Amino acid sequence: MFDFCVDPPSLEGLVWLSCYLTTGKHMAFYGAFGTVLLLLAITAPTALAFGFGGAMAARARLAPLRWFGKGYIAVVRGVPDIAFFLFFVIALDQGLEYLRHKVKCPDWDEPLRQGSDFIVCQAAKLPLGNSPQWVHEAYGFSLAVLTFAIVFGAFAANVLFGAMQAVPRAQVETAEAYGMSPRQTFWRITVPQMWVYALPGLSNLWMVLIKATPLLFLLGVEDIVYWARDLGSAKTPRFTDYPHGDWRVYYFLVLLVFYLAFTRVSELVLDRLMARLTRGQATTAGEAQRKAA
Repeated sequence: MFDFCVDPPSLEGLVWLSCYLTTGKHMAFYGAFGTVLLLLAITAPTALAFGFGGAMAARARLAPLRWFGKGYIAVVRGVPDIAFFLFFVIALDQGLEYLRHKVKCPDWDEPLRQGSDFIVCQAAKLPLGNSPQWVHEAYGFSLAVLTFAIVFGAFAANVLFGAMQAVPRAQVETAEAYGMSPRQTFWRITVPQMWVYALPGLSNLWMVLIKATPLLFLLGVEDIVYWARDLGSAKTPRFTDYPHGDWRVYYFLVLLVFYLAFTRVSELVLDRLMARLTRGQATTAGEAQRKAA
């Protein structure tokens, strides 16, 4: 990156370190932190939407819809995250390619399953082989976001379902006595008040989501864990201009500090949000605020 980095073997000390930390791979490592933050920024609201839909389905009066909601919550929560991530991404990718294959290559006469390989025509590949690199990366990232959203959406659905049930029945009955329809009661009474009961569970879920971001590495996304392992492993002069020993402990220490700092900031934000939501509410936190005032 710097002009004096043209001859790495001749460098020493801080000059060598400054050149080493500004290589192309290190820039990708720094950018991977943005990938993690982007994943959280997209996945959190998407998972919350999945969770809200699942909770509403689990409370539905229509039996098939109620069964679907409860089945979604039970099945996804009952499968280990790693197993679901590895299975769902492969199944979804092959399912999409299968549908495209049927549309774009109707005359294909070879079996799609050939041993352990799943082979479709080139026009059905997702993404296409001649697509730019950013298309491949965006496709993999999109699959990762959808997988995270489905998994954590099931946990969010369970939390929101319990929070909806926790809203005092007397308030719902009062709304009904004033002539509100079930739809009005749900949106004007249940939904606004359920968040104070849901936030503790959603806070824990947010922390788990943060800690689960290293699973991006398993989904083929070049995240911070991928680059930390790659950059930290021992390098010899034969394969790099910046040889060094096994430095993985230092790279993973950086990840440790990053996650601890991020979770601490999250705790502070969630505590302020909880204080805001409990203000005036008939909860333990709300009573404590009134006594303090």
